[in-house]
Amino acid sequence: MKYLNYLLVFLFSINVVVAQSDTTGMGNNTIPLVDSIITTSEKETIEEIEIISEQFYVNVLNKEGVERLEIYTTCSDVLLNGKATIGINGAATEVIFEDCKTEIPMEIGDGKLILLSKGSSYSDYRLVHISPQDDVTNPYRIKYIPLWLSIVPPLVAIILALLFKEVIISLFVGIWAGAFIVNGMRFDPISIVLSLFDVVQTYIIGALSDGGHLSVLLFSLMIGGMVAIISRNGGMAGVVKRLSKYAKTPRSTELVTWFLGVAIFFDDYANTLIVGNTMRPVTDKFKISREKLAYIVDSTAAPVAAIAFITTWIGVELGYIKDNMQNLAGMEEVPGAYSVFLSSLQYSFYPILTLGFILILIFTRRDYGAMYKAEVRARTTGEVSKKRGEATSEGDMEDLAPVKNAPLNWYNAVIPVAAVISVTIVGLVATGLDTSLASLVDLGYKGDSSMGAIWANLDLLSDSESISFFERLGILIGNADSYVALIWASLSGLILGILLTIGGRIMKIEDTMNTMLAGFKTMLPALIILALAWSLGTLTEELNTATFLTSTLQDSLPPAFMPGVIFILAGTIAFSTGSSWSTMAILYPIAIPATWAICMANGYETAEALPILYNVIATVLAASVFGDHCSPISDTTILSSLASDCNHIDHVRTQLPYALTVGIVSIILGYTSIVFGLPAIINFAIGLVVLFLFVRIFGKVID
Repeated sequence: MKYLNYLLVFLFSINVVVAQSDTTGMGNNTIPLVDSIITTSEKETIEEIEIISEQFYVNVLNKEGVERLEIYTTCSDVLLNGKATIGINGAATEVIFEDCKTEIPMEIGDGKLILLSKGSSYSDYRLVHISPQDDVTNPYRIKYIPLWLSIVPPLVAIILALLFKEVIISLFVGIWAGAFIVNGMRFDPISIVLSLFDVVQTYIIGALSDGGHLSVLLFSLMIGGMVAIISRNGGMAGVVKRLSKYAKTPRSTELVTWFLGVAIFFDDYANTLIVGNTMRPVTDKFKISREKLAYIVDSTAAPVAAIAFITTWIGVELGYIKDNMQNLAGMEEVPGAYSVFLSSLQYSFYPILTLGFILILIFTRRDYGAMYKAEVRARTTGEVSKKRGEATSEGDMEDLAPVKNAPLNWYNAVIPVAAVISVTIVGLVATGLDTSLASLVDLGYKGDSSMGAIWANLDLLSDSESISFFERLGILIGNADSYVALIWASLSGLILGILLTIGGRIMKIEDTMNTMLAGFKTMLPALIILALAWSLGTLTEELNTATFLTSTLQDSLPPAFMPGVIFILAGTIAFSTGSSWSTMAILYPIAIPATWAICMANGYETAEALPILYNVIATVLAASVFGDHCSPISDTTILSSLASDCNHIDHVRTQLPYALTVGIVSIILGYTSIVFGLPAIINFAIGLVVLFLFVRIFGKVID
């Protein structure tokens, strides 16, 4: 309640600051003007003028029941007469000014938020809210809103997340603050309550009404159900059991643990709990410290889940990419979400380098810092772990443990997972072919509709006369409906998991369904965060948050610095909140449009801007994982301690230096990859060499 009071005081202070700009309209007393939108025939005869120093003001005219927006200036410098191009809600509009005034048809309805612009600098923008009011003299309330207030909703969400260490309530209050601003900042109890209701009835319901969003929710739920079933029927434990026989030395044991962490790629929670619990007895046998086991488990779980093609993360990632790519100004053809995701992988430095860094530690048998001390303790004394703390209770791990007398057959897990992978590929190809055929028909194609014919003619959808196999594949996947493919795949995997479990008499139908529902339940917190994130994204779009950021930063922040800035910001948020998903929820709606607009403002062509945009998209995800690794309140960090039976503080203390090492190298590569434009393979090779040399210089051999 204390923080709610702080929020109300904060909003009241904002209202006082901007109260001086609250202006009422002039009713119908303004001299009527002709329709000021320029027609084609008028363009050649009217003198073109440039609006430089004037500030925009607005009024609403109501002519015979038709509302019209009047835009005027103070004419302090020169009388404006002629045609000019101004921005209205992001759209360039040519209008005619007569004596410093122009007007256009615009329906106000119950209220409208309008962004006016005459340039790209911060001072060139004017955000105004217009709404009808019960006043005969002034029938319209006009509220000028400083554009910097557009950053308030995500800022409130971030600050409250830092205070509460809880994401859901933080996002909710951030949306509430945004709804208050969008509704014209009426600081009265009724308006505040109505803004609260708008959080649900307008923004959350609106987010859940989107077909793509519903597809993401269904996919995530079904994958969660499948993971729970194949874990409880012993399938995942069977996979681990077959592979664990290859562990014969400390090095090979760590290598098998790493391989299992990569193999169980589709869910970081399942990865953490299954690998940690199963490999712990094996690592204990070879006197590998629990801290080292927890590090390997934690550092293969989220990184591989974040970059693999078929995971519980992919639907969410594609949702963020799709929502924030489709409204980028100046992008004529928006690439498909899956295509963008694949293109961004070449900049996913932290997740990929982390996986390589573990291998460097394993093969060189070197460690440094607190991890070296832990390994020496385990090898010399046999004490694989210090005394357990409260956070290492194993009570939370029982849900994914195999049921009693489960056969631990590896194929009970491999078959459903293989089905998810194969059906996803089939779905991407099938939907990609359908969309590509439709595009070809629009271009006048009248040939065969067979798969081979469509594949052969994909070059018609490219600007190049001759394209490679991978370019054809990129066009095909880019045209695919990834949501349909993922729904097909997750449903197939879930059904096969149920059939194998019931058919093998491992669990009864009722128990299998209860396990599936338990899997659904594990996904609910993430899906709630996702729905709130979509809502916050809608608000930041309405308030033109990206416009504020870009207009403020475009003259001072070179585009090449964006990946580094975003990495630090995302890492800080993820560390403070302990959640990769919440960090992506807060930053993607800001980072994607802001990066694109900064590139456009600096004169970049689309071909030059896309690599930077892909870099930033990958960086948000990578830095979210980085901050999550460093955070003691992270769910996967805690689960890694639980599954490895390691003291939680010891796990954080030993993992932090390793995460920081890879993180610093990743920030540098994010910058140099843009400046020098080196191929991805060269960038990753440089990163691995730097990490190898660091381990060789500062690491000590474990005897």
